[in-house]
Amino acid sequence: MTRALDLLALIGRGAFATLATAGQVAIFALVGLSHLLRPPFHARQFWRHFAEIAYFSLPVVALTALFTGMVLALQSHTGFSRFGAETALPSLVVLSITRELGPVLAGLMVAGRIGAAMAAEIGTMRVTDQIDALTTLSTDPMRYLVVPRLLAGTLALPPLVLVADILGVLGGFLIATLQLGFVPQGYLDATWDVLETMDVVSGLVKAAVFGFLIALMGCWCGYTSRGGAQGVGQATTRAVVAASILILAFDYVLTAAFFKQ
Repeated sequence: MTRALDLLALIGRGAFATLATAGQVAIFALVGLSHLLRPPFHARQFWRHFAEIAYFSLPVVALTALFTGMVLALQSHTGFSRFGAETALPSLVVLSITRELGPVLAGLMVAGRIGAAMAAEIGTMRVTDQIDALTTLSTDPMRYLVVPRLLAGTLALPPLVLVADILGVLGGFLIATLQLGFVPQGYLDATWDVLETMDVVSGLVKAAVFGFLIALMGCWCGYTSRGGAQGVGQATTRAVVAASILILAFDYVLTAAFFKQ
C-alpha cells in the first residue's frame, strides 16, 4: 500500500512539474510576442538569425528531403506492387511530402541544428552574466535576444519546407522514372492531378508553427539555464528534445485541424 501511494505521489509531482513548466513556457512566449508588437526592433539580430536558419540549414534539409522522397518511392512501390496499385505511387509521394514529411523532417533537422545553437548561445550568456549586463546597459534581453529569434524561426522555416517539398517530390520522381519504369510525363500528370493548394499551404503553416516552437524552446531553455558549463549542456539537450516532441505533437493537432473529416 505504501509503495502504491509513493508511486502515485511521484506521478503527481511529475504531472504538477510538467504543468508548471508548460505555464512558464507559455508566459515566456506571450512576453516575447508582446515585445514584438512594440518598438524598438533589432533588425540586425533578426537578419542574422534568419540567414542562419534559412540559408545555412538549407544543405541538411535539402539532402534529407531528397533522400526521403527516394526512399518513400522505393518502399511504396514495393508495397503497392503486391496489390497491383503501382499507379498510386505519385499520389502517395506528393501528399506525404507536402502534408507531413516535408515540414516534420525539416523541423526536426532545424531543431537539432538551430535549437541547440540558440540554447547554447543564450545559456552561455546567462551563466556568464552577460544577460544581466544587457539589463545594466538598459537593453531589454527579451527584446534583444528572444524576439528576433522567434520571428526569424517563424519566417525562415516555411521557405525551407517549400524547398524540401520540391526536392522530396523530385527524389520520388527520379526513382520512379529511372528505376521503377514510370513514364516521366505520366508521373508528372498524376502528381499535378492529385495535388491541391491546401496540401502545400497546410505544410507551410505547419512549418511556421514548428519554426516558432524551435526558437521558443531554444530561447527558453537557454534563458533559464543554470549551473555553468554543465547547465548549458543540459539546456541544449532539453531544447532539442522538447522542440522535437512539440513538433510531433503539434503536427497531429494541425493535421487534425486541416484535414478533419
